[in-house]
Amino acid sequence: MLDFRSIETFLWVVKLGSFRGAAQRLNTTQPAISQRIAQLEREMGVKLLNRDHRVASPTPSGRQLMVYAEKMLELRSAMVAEVGDRTVMRGGLRLGVAETIVHTWLPRLIKSMNATYPNLSLEIEVDITPNLNARLLAQEIELAFVLGPSSAPDVRNRVLCDYSIGFLASPSLGLGTGPLALRDLAKFPIITFARKTQPYEAVRALFNRPDLPPIRLHASASIATVIHMALEGLGIAIIPSAIVENELAAGRLQHLATNVKMPPLTFSASWLASPDVAAVERVVDLAQRIAQSATSVDEAAPPRH
Repeated sequence: MLDFRSIETFLWVVKLGSFRGAAQRLNTTQPAISQRIAQLEREMGVKLLNRDHRVASPTPSGRQLMVYAEKMLELRSAMVAEVGDRTVMRGGLRLGVAETIVHTWLPRLIKSMNATYPNLSLEIEVDITPNLNARLLAQEIELAFVLGPSSAPDVRNRVLCDYSIGFLASPSLGLGTGPLALRDLAKFPIITFARKTQPYEAVRALFNRPDLPPIRLHASASIATVIHMALEGLGIAIIPSAIVENELAAGRLQHLATNVKMPPLTFSASWLASPDVAAVERVVDLAQRIAQSATSVDEAAPPRH
């Protein structure tokens, strides 16, 4: 009788192109992967993988098996999602998160996941969106909450929330009266997201005009650093207002009245298409509900000047 575990192993060897990658994905050893593939080939009576090169590739018979293997895993995933007890979902989920999410609704998501899926462990990586997208494609994480959506092939996306961008500064800069024009803002250092990110490029393009003096643009991959620099009066921060609600409420930062408009930041959940994504999609469902609830509350709050 065919072992379902061997079929799943074969699928991941083909998708990841190596026995090592499949071993990491299935949390086992390379010898165990080799043993399962050998057993599957014996039971099928045909060679399923070419091992002549560094990348494992399916034979013609292996490509035929892939079609059925994907259908079997899709059916198993659907069965578990429809019939199974969601609270028994167990194992680990490698999650990549943009730092804006960390400073807003991620704690609420973790609290809800602990209650809803008590047997599911999270391994959380915080990084900028380009790095997280690369790690997702390399199968180093299973799910990413990033600026998106991703346009990479085989990646599924779902919009989670939008955050408006604020021009924020310490009251010590004396910029409380307005409205401020772009030239007024350009007199001060500008502090924002890291290089190679969407908001950094948008800020740089905004001030890259011949009628403006060269700006001092400070970029950081750490939102906490950006906030600290703004609190110290080292420049004007251009970041989502939602991540500094406490600082605004305490009067340590203020919204600057300006006629300059920045496009909002759209955050998405991104994950690789796979026959076995029931657990990931459940987490996405939960994240979407929490994110939209959090941002609707933020939008309802009046701006603080």
